Amino acid sequence: MSSEDDEGEAEAGASTIEDGDSVEVQGSSSTYTLTRHGSVYMCSCPAWKNQGAPVDLRTCKHLRAYLGEDSEIKRLGSLPSRAASTRSGGGGGSSANKKETAPPVLLAHKWEVEHDPTGWWMSEKLDGIRAYWDGETFVSRLGNRFFAPDWFVEDLPADTLDGELWVGRKMFQKTTSIVRSGAGGEEWKKVQYVVFDAPNAKGAFEARVAHAQKVIEKSGAPHARWHEHVRCDGIDHLRDELARVEALGAEGLMLRKPGSKYDVGRSHSLLKVKTFHDAEATVVGHAPGSGKHKNRLGALIVELHGGIQFNVGTGFTDAEREAPPAIGAVITFRYQELSDDGVPRFPSWVGERLDVSAPAPIAKSSRPIATVPVAKGTGSGAKASLSGFSVPRPDGLGTLRSSGSRTSAPDPKAEPKLKAKPVKVAKPGPAPEAEVEVEEVEEAAAGEDDAESPMLAKFGPVAFSCKLVNKDEGKFWEIEVRGKAHITKFGKLGSTGQMRLSEIGSATAARTDANKRAMQKRKEGYR
Repeated sequence: MSSEDDEGEAEAGASTIEDGDSVEVQGSSSTYTLTRHGSVYMCSCPAWKNQGAPVDLRTCKHLRAYLGEDSEIKRLGSLPSRAASTRSGGGGGSSANKKETAPPVLLAHKWEVEHDPTGWWMSEKLDGIRAYWDGETFVSRLGNRFFAPDWFVEDLPADTLDGELWVGRKMFQKTTSIVRSGAGGEEWKKVQYVVFDAPNAKGAFEARVAHAQKVIEKSGAPHARWHEHVRCDGIDHLRDELARVEALGAEGLMLRKPGSKYDVGRSHSLLKVKTFHDAEATVVGHAPGSGKHKNRLGALIVELHGGIQFNVGTGFTDAEREAPPAIGAVITFRYQELSDDGVPRFPSWVGERLDVSAPAPIAKSSRPIATVPVAKGTGSGAKASLSGFSVPRPDGLGTLRSSGSRTSAPDPKAEPKLKAKPVKVAKPGPAPEAEVEVEEVEEAAAGEDDAESPMLAKFGPVAFSCKLVNKDEGKFWEIEVRGKAHITKFGKLGSTGQMRLSEIGSATAARTDANKRAMQKRKEGYR
């Protein structure tokens, strides 16, 4: 098709593109993709990409042909597209898409349960887009510029600030649509610049806090504000605040070391605290790996109970990539939250389920795997293991144990603000049973007759069993669940081996613990 043919399509255009959709059109020599994100209409052709105007003020012959000349004139005001630049955007040419040098930002490590948070500064972790203000423009931590409109940035101070462009809780996708599109229109009025540090200010964190608050208040920038921090009183305070902000839809918490410097790169002076959930899915395919994973598993293609498919590509050992679970197997994976479409975000492999034949549906009250240990005496009163992410919170999102008075749950639309005392959170569903520590009660020879053993018979019939073999080491390992107990048998192949009985707090806990042990054996090479 000639370029004249391209232009001639304008009269027959006047089609529409719905927000979030894309269509393919044929150009003079290639096929191009037209996409819409809010008020921004994009084309993959070089003419659209290389314009210096803000992206919501760009057009090209393919957009004009598809949408119609009149529609584009109404959207932009005139044709061809205006080459206007903004204070944030710089000049023309291809600079609008130029990747600048990444700014020197402080990055967080994950908080581990053995770390005492007492005295650290605690704040809500915002689910927005990290933005470094260099005094003139916003830059992502990877060095990409964000093209905010002039009216949004004109009152911001000339100091360097570190914060997030944020719309609201559970609004990450909306924030991304507005900020990364570069639209200069009304949608930016929904965005706030929430500041949590001043990188170039002198002194420790407390001094930088005071400096940032001062320059923000002095500037009077209507779309910027300081992010509040409070001192953490200890594990219980951290746990209660994490449950509170997550119940409001927040992503988690951030911890900042008192008296710390603004270290560039990953630093243990900044820690992120999140709660992850676990769920099951069915393996429906194997995606091949590339690079260091060439010729072995790259990711599992899995399907949820409701039919949603996605990939799980992290959390595997090399051995597991060499021998992944078969198609049809049910796996356990860990995820942070669900997207607007119900797809788990940041899924990570945990292991293969050996005690179920189909995945359970994901519900809002799905059992969390907590990053925060449960204090003794909370919930059912059972002890809880403090081994990292393996600890379920006995009270789920139900009423929290408080060391002070209780107040009503905060308004979910309110600004993120930490409270010094925990609150009572609405309970969405029944609380999961708590696991308890395994207590070994007896050992016996593996050849003992179960039917004649009152020791085993008192726990009831076998509800679940699994038999594994490690041929390389010449060993076997078996486990079976009876009521609230599980029995393991292990030893060298061909021998009677040994038997160990462990009594757990409940039938559910026994089954869960048995499955975890079986998954661990698979990681050790048993099949």
